[in-house]
Amino acid sequence: MGRDTIRWGFVGPGRIAAGAAQSLPLSDGGVLHAVASRSLDRAQAFAGTHGATVAYGSYGALLADPDVDAVYVATPHRQHHAIALAAIEAGKHVLVEKAFTCTVAGAREVVRAAADAGVFCMEAMWTRFQPAIVRMRELIDAGAIGEIRTVRADLGLRKPFDPNDRLWDPAQGGGALLDLGVYPVSFVQSVLGGAADAVDVAGTVAPNGVDAEASILWRAGDGRAGFAQCSLRSPLPGVAGAFGTEGWIEVPARFHHPGAIRLHPVGGDGRAAPPQTITAPPVGAGYVHEFDEVHRCLAAGLTESPTMPLDDTIAVMQVVEQGLHALGIRYDEGAVAL
Repeated sequence: MGRDTIRWGFVGPGRIAAGAAQSLPLSDGGVLHAVASRSLDRAQAFAGTHGATVAYGSYGALLADPDVDAVYVATPHRQHHAIALAAIEAGKHVLVEKAFTCTVAGAREVVRAAADAGVFCMEAMWTRFQPAIVRMRELIDAGAIGEIRTVRADLGLRKPFDPNDRLWDPAQGGGALLDLGVYPVSFVQSVLGGAADAVDVAGTVAPNGVDAEASILWRAGDGRAGFAQCSLRSPLPGVAGAFGTEGWIEVPARFHHPGAIRLHPVGGDGRAAPPQTITAPPVGAGYVHEFDEVHRCLAAGLTESPTMPLDDTIAVMQVVEQGLHALGIRYDEGAVAL
């Protein structure tokens, strides 16, 4: 192990963490050192499958491990805030799964704590680092579709209502917006930039008060607009697009980890010219790219990513929270026994 190797501790051995653990060996400069769960058996099983050196039966034990350089927080949403703060207090760099927190106030608290401690902090919005999305960003910046006017993205699945399922459980921060909506809202924000000037929301709520679906109109102050849609009731196609004065870029399903994009330029007659398909698949399952970003930033002495800056995370959380409030839902940040 090189002296610049980043030793990761994973908090939460769930499905997403398993995908991330499979990708970590493909990264440049990261290894899985430890995993923690409130069940030691689960932690040991995860460590055995993914090659972690140490398994812990509590989150606090992992955070106290001096050999852990960075912590990946992959627990249910309402635990993100408390675990991230504890990791920062322990002097660890943090990569926090989306949704970053359950509230804007909680997100700001984590961001302030990381800044005060001088540690790296980033939301694990892997979409920003997918090669096809990187290529889309390059084309937009180069003016390939002119001035951006509108952006849209959707993501949904049909999940029968079950109040005991994590996706429907308010105690775990369930609901369409925090689990799925964060993707299309983040896509819109990444293209339009900045914060929304105004937000219009429509949606429905499940019998236990969890949001089942939501449609959000993002209004920018200069007249540009974005549309983000999410649902636990409908298997939305999962497509996205950025539309400009000189054409548009289509991101096929599922847009949050695509293997290609399609550029639709405007021809000399002002009509759409034949599209150009640009293939740029992710490496492995796709999580490696966000780990590479963390490692690159740490090597450069950065405390946040220029590609996924913390201001963007706050802007996304503001829109998600406005969507929840418009539907009559108010979450808080959960307490966690470390």
